[in-house]
Amino acid sequence: MAWLKKLMAGRYGIDQLSIALLITYVPLSLAAQVTRLKILDLFALALIAVCYLRIFSRNIAKRREENGKFLVRWYPIKNWISSKLYRLKDSKEHRYYKCPNCKQAVRVPKGKGAIRITCPKCKTGFLKST
Repeated sequence: MAWLKKLMAGRYGIDQLSIALLITYVPLSLAAQVTRLKILDLFALALIAVCYLRIFSRNIAKRREENGKFLVRWYPIKNWISSKLYRLKDSKEHRYYKCPNCKQAVRVPKGKGAIRITCPKCKTGFLKST
């Protein structure tokens, strides 16, 4: 393992963008094998080449900047997916409604019948059936 440590000294290494490129490479490569389209195969090869070039790069400042730009675009998507998964898991015990005034999402328990909901953001009250 000392040779690997010596090889990676002064190199950028793996970050979130590199992992995303690797994750994208796998299904793209499989699709290229199934469909036998050369363009998909070339695109998958380009993805893996860019990934390894980033990992072994010595221009650390540039790679950090690229990763930062990627994360600015990735985090809203990740948060949206996480919130949808949380709502799906929570759907047995709670219902979600939007405030008619400010569009804030409000979570209320299921099985309470018709209730008056007060928005925590704008204090608007509205009636809903749970």
